[in-house]
Amino acid sequence: MNTNLGRPFTFRGRAILPLTFLLAACAASIAADAAGSRFVAKPGAAKARVEGTSTIHDWQMEGSLIGGYVEPGPDFPTKPGAEVKPGKVSAKVEAFIPVRSLKSYEKDGKPYSDKMNEVAWEKLLSDKNPRIIYRVSELVLKEAPKSKDDAYVFDSTGELVVAGVTNKISMPVNVTPMEGGKLHIVGTTKVKMTDFKVDPPSPTMGVLIKTGDEVKLLFDWTVEQKTAPAPPSASKP
Repeated sequence: MNTNLGRPFTFRGRAILPLTFLLAACAASIAADAAGSRFVAKPGAAKARVEGTSTIHDWQMEGSLIGGYVEPGPDFPTKPGAEVKPGKVSAKVEAFIPVRSLKSYEKDGKPYSDKMNEVAWEKLLSDKNPRIIYRVSELVLKEAPKSKDDAYVFDSTGELVVAGVTNKISMPVNVTPMEGGKLHIVGTTKVKMTDFKVDPPSPTMGVLIKTGDEVKLLFDWTVEQKTAPAPPSASKP
């Protein structure tokens, strides 16, 4: 009969089973920490921009509000210089832009009239669909940074929701991990308004203005790691 069944293995008379359990627990803890962390939008650290064309001049709308979060998997780079192999990387990402935070500006930064904003918000059905939303379904690392200050270059695929209509799109995204538990994320893509059942605006501002169907979306977003609340202090006896 094997009398060692259920006893820890030994090396030179010392039990190593508890050490094995300890190492496994540490590894599990590290993996859980990486996979369970969440980065949330940092107030005052975002810029969203929409660029388009019209029969009289190019136009642009800008906003400084982007909400949402990033939940990185264990293979997602969250620190400068992290080693990541090219290929699919796990992460859950959702970002949104309040439609009415986008306002029209001239090239010199001077705001257009409120009429231009109202026309755009109405076309985007902002009353019923107050947010433009992007949910990432897949991230593929195309290029690792050459230094810790450079960005990781990803191809992202996901669902873009505009005016209540959802379409699958792809978008190149650059992610730069920063000190202090922050991620700087920059992306840009082109879409057609009619793909989201949005009629290109044609406002009359002295003359009839016809807007081009294709627009360019750009965003510059910084998220920071959400820290867990401190445990309550033990009451004194």
